[in-house]
Order: sequence, then structure tokens, then C-alpha cells
Amino acid sequence: MKPFINSQRLKTLLSIAWPLIIANSFWNLQLTIDRIFLGAYSTESLGAAMTVMGVFWVPMALLQQTASYVTTFVAQYFGAQKKSQIGSSVWQAFYVSIVGGVAFLGLNFFTDDFFQLVGHSPVVQDLEVKYFNALGYSALPIALMGAISGFFTGLGQTKKVIGINFVALLFNVIFDYLFIFGNFDFPALGIAGAGYATSLSSYCGVIYGCYLIFNQKYETEYAIRSSRGVNFDLLKQFLKYGLPSGMQWALEGLAFTVFLILMGRVPNGESALASSSIAVTIMMLAILPSLGVAQAVLTLVGQKLGEKKPDQAEDYAWDGVKVSALYISLMGLSFYLVPEFYLSWFKNDQNFLLWEQVSKLTPEILKIVAIFVLFDSIYLNISFALKGAGDTRFVSLVALIIPWPFMVLPAYLFMAHENAVIISWRFVILYCLLVAGIIAWRFTQGKWKQMSVIEMD
Repeated sequence: MKPFINSQRLKTLLSIAWPLIIANSFWNLQLTIDRIFLGAYSTESLGAAMTVMGVFWVPMALLQQTASYVTTFVAQYFGAQKKSQIGSSVWQAFYVSIVGGVAFLGLNFFTDDFFQLVGHSPVVQDLEVKYFNALGYSALPIALMGAISGFFTGLGQTKKVIGINFVALLFNVIFDYLFIFGNFDFPALGIAGAGYATSLSSYCGVIYGCYLIFNQKYETEYAIRSSRGVNFDLLKQFLKYGLPSGMQWALEGLAFTVFLILMGRVPNGESALASSSIAVTIMMLAILPSLGVAQAVLTLVGQKLGEKKPDQAEDYAWDGVKVSALYISLMGLSFYLVPEFYLSWFKNDQNFLLWEQVSKLTPEILKIVAIFVLFDSIYLNISFALKGAGDTRFVSLVALIIPWPFMVLPAYLFMAHENAVIISWRFVILYCLLVAGIIAWRFTQGKWKQMSVIEMD
């Protein structure tokens, strides 16, 4: 009888995945701690923070995920034994990060008008503008962290990624404590303080990442320091595949952001927004380990295609689906059985009536999230396998088309319904079922097995 998962492949997959799982957990823990601190500061700040992170993530995902797509280039070059090309590909990702990070600050000139259009209450609008403007300074270092982490991930040396994310997490907690509440005579900046804390801590992560990557060992093996010139041919190739990869995240982030904005405009919008914010925070905490497995799948697919072993690449992709599905099923069960445990992280009695509404609504959303995350874990692994081959355009096309008619439009149509929040979240399940099915169909067609982002001999 054929085993459920080949033990040797599982060992290889998890050896790459577990450091990424921890690193992703650090990143999500950083966001969660931000929201816990902000929840203690005010429930309104918690709702505003969730909206801003959704808006912020749309352009940030485009930049960061484009930069981190260097993982596929590194993995395929490594598998093909073209190690001298790795350093130059990393530098192209650095240049994309720097240009994009500086350009990102231009968005701060439009935040007042934009959040006025969003239509939340004036108090929440003011908080949203302050938070986004402060977060804007984190775009450059977050993109650079993505590029550096992509280098180590593509090599399969994912333990290095843990250290980079841990440094950022550690300093974020310290800066949150100082800047949000004004401890140790620092100015009490509230929600803006959380944004500045994220920005400064991200620079700390970059500094540590540069210390690791510019080691003489990596110069000798991969020309990581001496290949710092702009290679226009390679940059063009990098953008050809990296931009669609970034667009996938940006487009999905845009659709989900509009969805969350609509949650803030339903009856009892503040409680709906805060409840959705809590549910999304917990959802991300659950799904990010699956993201770590998916990143490992991308690396192994890239390496095996570089070695011209597409059948082994396919096996690793399905192994990733199986591992993630087992884990996420257990997490989803906890959402059903102990939702109060997760809700207690965010408790705030300053506005008792608002919190009472939130405490009733959030467990109902978590029951829906328990189903949604299972399909999302399948989607993550298969889409990352396709991106490890270079099939980024199809993945981004799915992200462009599917969310709007099956998730955003229903939320808009039911916005005035007394049970609008629950109905809208149920459509999120339909959306994720569809994208998981489409991506799985594309994968089983097998066209990706002949793809490559690098020139093969």
C-alpha cells in the first residue's frame, strides 16, 4: 500500500518549512502584538488598524512579493548548478526594493482624501490616516527583508530567515511599548506609534539580514557582493515573472480590503469592523504555518525543475497540500470549540457596549473562518508550486477575476441586511473554494513542468 506521504520527502519538506513556519509566525505575532497593544489603547484603534493594514498591504504586497520572488530564481539557479548567477539576481531584487520603497512614500500625500472616501466615522478616519502615514516608512525595509529572506529560502537555508524575523519582532515589541503608550518619557503617539514601531523594527531586521548575506562565504559561492551592478536583461526577466507574483498578492489584498471596508459600513459598522479585524488576525495566525509549507514547496519545485526532475517537483507540491490540510483542520476545530480563548486576547472594557457586540459576533465569524482556511491552505500550496515553476501570470489572472463577483459583490449587495456580516463572510468560503479548484485544475494540466524563469541548457 502506498504511504500517505513519503517519509524522505516529508523530512526534506519539513526541514525547509519549519524555519519558515517560525519566521512567518514571528511576522504574524508582530502584527498580533500591534493589535493587542492597540486594542488595549482603544477598540476604535483596533478596527482602524485592520482597515489600514488591508489598504497598506495592497501596494506593499506588490512590492514585497515582487522582491521576494527572487526565491524562485535562486532555487532554479541552485538546482541547475548555475550558482554564479545567484548574486546578480539578488541585487536586481534589491534595486526593485529600493526604488519601490522610496516611491511608496508618495502615497502619504493622498491618505486624507482616500480614507474620507472609505466613509468610516470621523474618529476612525483620523486614526486610519495617522497609522498609514507612519507605516509608509516601513515599505523599503520590508521589501529588502523579503529579498534577503528570498535568497536564503531559495538555497533551502531557511534557518537564517528565523533570525531576521526575530530581530524585527523583538524591536517591534520594544518600540510598541515605548511609542504607543509613551512609556519611559517617550511621546505617547497611539496608533501612529504602532506604525513607527513597525518601520524602525523592520530596519533592524534589514541590518541583521545584511550582516548575514554579505558574509565572505556567500561571496565565494554566489558572488553576492561582486555582482551588485544593474543587469538589465536579468532585471527584465525578474520583473516579467516577479511582478505577476506580486500582483497576485496585491489583487487579493485589494479585494479583501474592499470587503473589510464594506464590513465597516454595514449596520453597527464599528463592531462589524472590529470583529472582522479580530477574525482576520486569528486567521492569519492559523494560516501562516501553511504559508511556510507553501514557501518550502516553491523552493523545492524551483530546485527540482532546475535539476530537470519535474515529477519530483509534483510530488513535493502534493505533499505540501497534505501536510497543510492536516494541520489546518486541527486549527479550524479549535475555532469551533474555544472561540472565547482567541477573543480574550483583544478584550477591552472602555466601550462596554461596543465590546459586548464584538464578543457576540466574532465567534460566529470564526466558525466560518474554520472552513475558509482549509481551502486557503490548498490554494496556497498549489499556487506557490506554480510560481516556483514561473506560472505567475495565470495565478495573478485568477486573483484578478474571481474575488470580485464571488466575495466583494455579495458583500456590497447584502450590506443593508441585518445579518450582513455573517452572510458576507459565508461568501468568502465560496470564493476560496473556487480559486482552490481552479488552481488545482491548472496544476494537474502539467504545463508548468516545461516552464522555467532561467535559461536552461
